[in-house]
Amino acid sequence: MIKRVAIVFSGGPAPAANAVISSAASALIRGGIEVLGIHHGYSGLEQYDAKTRPMIEGEDYRVMTPRELRGLRNSRGICLGTARANPGRQITTPDHFTDPERNASLTRTHAALASLGVDALISIGGDGTLMTANSLHRYQQILPSNAHRVRVVHVPKTIDNDYSGIDFTFGFFTAVDVMSKELLNLRADAIATQSYFVVEVMGRMAGWLGYGVAIAGEAHLMIGVEDIVGDLVDKTAGPRDGVINVHLDLDALCDRIIQLIETRAAAGKKYGVVVLAEGLVELLPPDSVSHLPRDQHGMISLGKLNIGKLVAERTQARFLAQRDEHKKITGVQLGYEARCAMPHAFDVVLGCQLGLGAAVALTDHNADACMVSISGQMQHRMIPFDEIVDQTTLKTSTRFIERDSDFHSLAHRLGTQLA
Repeated sequence: MIKRVAIVFSGGPAPAANAVISSAASALIRGGIEVLGIHHGYSGLEQYDAKTRPMIEGEDYRVMTPRELRGLRNSRGICLGTARANPGRQITTPDHFTDPERNASLTRTHAALASLGVDALISIGGDGTLMTANSLHRYQQILPSNAHRVRVVHVPKTIDNDYSGIDFTFGFFTAVDVMSKELLNLRADAIATQSYFVVEVMGRMAGWLGYGVAIAGEAHLMIGVEDIVGDLVDKTAGPRDGVINVHLDLDALCDRIIQLIETRAAAGKKYGVVVLAEGLVELLPPDSVSHLPRDQHGMISLGKLNIGKLVAERTQARFLAQRDEHKKITGVQLGYEARCAMPHAFDVVLGCQLGLGAAVALTDHNADACMVSISGQMQHRMIPFDEIVDQTTLKTSTRFIERDSDFHSLAHRLGTQLA
């Protein structure tokens, strides 16, 4: 019987995070269950030491009350704070769960939750946090039968919308709304100055955010990793490891933009906006990205390269060299300004349903090791970790836009048609 539940939010911020937290906490409290809000992700949990670093109320966690939940679901930011600490970062194969050096952070995290008397954990986060949730569950399977057990239920979070097992993640439409308005501003600037903007849009490998922003922001050309086929593939570089197993030909991409400029100029339009998905960075040659930092989940910090600026400058130079004509092309990055925006109503509704779903999964279904999702008219679904985390590699998969799907073709059909 569940008496105490902890809620932890981990990874980058997303609009409507507080809708998830408040709806889950409210449902549990109404059911007579005490709710602990863990501060700043796993950072305090993985540093726990019973003698020197115990969990401190007010610093590492707080007991959540109905009073603080009032009006919370529409608020900006994350009421519990967040961090990218990852207790499972040293666990890369199943045999690591029994390795004391590899599982040290998981051991401390589990001990911290046990010290708080937590019966279940609601984990809210991206695919890295999902892997952490899975690792925490798997770690407990090797413990003695009399050890304290913490059930784990996960809620998917990412503004990138690249999550397997759910159609749309909370925060995605808010991020599209915020960045598309920025894109419309740049479009007006381009018209006024008869120039071009090359806009890099956050979204990691998949092009969901880029496509959404390009469509709503009336871009003239959209290129995501899903579009790297044909002449955009670097034939000299050979295949690469990964789901998208080709390298991007950067010069070919610049030539595609130059073709856009010429096509529009022939129609009397000397301005334009191009959207690039930041995931294109992953398709650059290894020597171009080897210097980029990685987070605790081993993922490249794609935004550090600023591919929008790189492509804008390269296209401008290439245009000048080929045509002996100067064309102003400016590179811009969009992303961070959307992560803590006021949430869109749809995201608030979606976040509330996911938060409630996590609470119901624990109280009504005795759930463990599963992710809460929705389908149809926001019907709850519980997806076992086994179905969305490879239990051999302990990794998740990225959900790309299906090439030639109706959504994939939408941005291209609305953009400038190139010969």
